[in-house]
Amino acid sequence: MRVAMISYEVFPFAKVGGLADVIGTLPKYLERNNLEVDIFMPYHKIVDQNAIKYDYEIEKIFNSFEVPFVQTTEKASLYKTKLPGTNVTCYLVGSREYFSTEEVYGDGEPATQAIFFSAASLASIKQLNKKYDVIHSNDWQTGLVPVYLKSLYKDESIFHSSLSVYTIHNLGYQGRVASRFLNFAGLPHYLYNVDALEFYGDINFMKGGILFSDIITTVSPTYAQEIQTGRFGEHLEGVLSIRSESLYGILNGIDYEVFNPENSDLVPHPFNKNNLEGKKKSKKELQKRVGLPVNEDIPVIGIITRLVSQKGLDIFSKIAHLFFLQNVQLILLGTGQPEYENMMKELGKKYPDKVSANIEFDIELANQIYIGSDIFLMPSKYEPCGLGQMFSLRMGTIPVVRFTGGLADTVREFDLEKLTGNGFGFRDYSESELLYALMRALYTYHDKEKWGKIMSNAMEDDLSWERSAKEYLYVYKEGKNKKENF
Repeated sequence: MRVAMISYEVFPFAKVGGLADVIGTLPKYLERNNLEVDIFMPYHKIVDQNAIKYDYEIEKIFNSFEVPFVQTTEKASLYKTKLPGTNVTCYLVGSREYFSTEEVYGDGEPATQAIFFSAASLASIKQLNKKYDVIHSNDWQTGLVPVYLKSLYKDESIFHSSLSVYTIHNLGYQGRVASRFLNFAGLPHYLYNVDALEFYGDINFMKGGILFSDIITTVSPTYAQEIQTGRFGEHLEGVLSIRSESLYGILNGIDYEVFNPENSDLVPHPFNKNNLEGKKKSKKELQKRVGLPVNEDIPVIGIITRLVSQKGLDIFSKIAHLFFLQNVQLILLGTGQPEYENMMKELGKKYPDKVSANIEFDIELANQIYIGSDIFLMPSKYEPCGLGQMFSLRMGTIPVVRFTGGLADTVREFDLEKLTGNGFGFRDYSESELLYALMRALYTYHDKEKWGKIMSNAMEDDLSWERSAKEYLYVYKEGKNKKENF
């Protein structure tokens, strides 16, 4: 089975968020299940910079070719490289006009960039003359791929038997733009109606992906249920409910080979559940690096997040001063809304021996936090899947979360009597519930026998891509069977 995976960002070529991590890892595990996978992504400017850092070579395939239907004179070019450590080919769609900014989501017009990329990806497939059993697009930037396939490309033999799969990574970002962009995309005007792309007077790329794909997936089973409700559906709950029989929740995973506590390339002091000396050393080095008192008895709480209210920072702000009456340390890494950046900076000034506020993103420090912290905090208002809790569990760092989306699918409340579970959590989105969950974690931390057990439970969990890849393979096969028998 041959799969084309289309995504606006892919690690290690270009990364902004979790989407890049998913598309940079999933194809590796699909390949191990005997699938032939190709990736299509924009040739962002940063790709060249990362080629030196991550040691990959780039080869030009096509110098210039037209992108049908899109109302532009700009032509596309095509390059290729290999996903490091795999035989997966990554095709890079080039354009000086649309993909030449310093940032992945840079100075250009996001709608025109997304339209050009979606159309150019399909044009690239035609240029390559490759038939794919599955064309798998991801998030709002590629939401028009299924629309093109079911409208302007519906009679093209190269696409005729392709299963169209569309994955929602975060329903909060939908690609809602003015209706005039329908003209730029070259799509038929009949698609501007409530049963297609029209959305409160605008057009909605993600709505198109949901309605026009053969199969829809999202990144956790719980999130698949939540987004069909008014509370989490972001005004698309009705559309998702209509497509519910074709909607699957498949939990994301992490690469257990790379993110391994016994991997000396990632973990300076390797450890495992039976010998935690390396984790203790990592904790001391983390405390030293961020300028907090070095003391292995003080629980260290890590937060790596975008600083926005969705991540629970609004309720954390209400309990922060009460929480810091405890003998704890908190290390934050992230950027976001000025009000939350300033809040964390002020906490750092008020509690210099307890709070380290790092308003930046540093991948090396992020790994140190996952490895060296005792507790990892994710009190999200909603969380489609979340990877942070998976990284932390793998490293024996115990998550405290709100039970929503993928957090509810991966974190289980620790039972002090049965000694089962791998973390702590709360359901009602309130500051009091958050504080109670944190206090349960701190209480358990000071019982070294129970804390050792919960760490062992966490490190024994299987949240690898191996499991998830098999679920994708099942969905692909089911979708193909239904399409062929339709």
